[in-house]
Amino acid sequence: MEDKIFSVDWQTMWEPSSSVLEIILRGTITYWAIFLLLRFFRRGAGQLGVSDVLLIILIADAAQNSMAGEYKSVTEGIALIGTLVFWDFAIDWLGYHSLGFSKFAQPQPSLLIKDGKMQKDNLQKQLITEDDMFSILREQGIEDISEVKSCHLEGSGNISLIQKRDAGPLPNKKQNENSVV
Repeated sequence: MEDKIFSVDWQTMWEPSSSVLEIILRGTITYWAIFLLLRFFRRGAGQLGVSDVLLIILIADAAQNSMAGEYKSVTEGIALIGTLVFWDFAIDWLGYHSLGFSKFAQPQPSLLIKDGKMQKDNLQKQLITEDDMFSILREQGIEDISEVKSCHLEGSGNISLIQKRDAGPLPNKKQNENSVV
């Protein structure tokens, strides 16, 4: 019994039980399927909610068998993890170096508020309620929507907000006689 507690089956640990190429192909196909589903059907506003975290956990669990089959070796696990990290890096790299791919990989910003008026069609497309929008404004220290010049849902899911500038007189600046006005 003592023999089993401290023994290690090095061959089973490192020798793949299935094709490493198959693991890489399974990981690639699954990664792209999940990427496309999330890219075209899911874009949250800002922070992750409980349902978002649950979705990620369930996707990970559901995708595990399709990616890995029944692998048992560390080598297969490393090959699968390497494949996923590779595609994550490759998408970022391609998005940086190719404008066309960037437009495909990253959604364009969506205008939510323009000159103090909610863009209800865009809010509806992004599944953001008016109450959610007012909550986002309050988090940014905005009390009245009329203070907002523009507000966008960025491709990353973050909200960017530009406040209107005060219409009052500009601060008095001393101007040099030689300066160009």
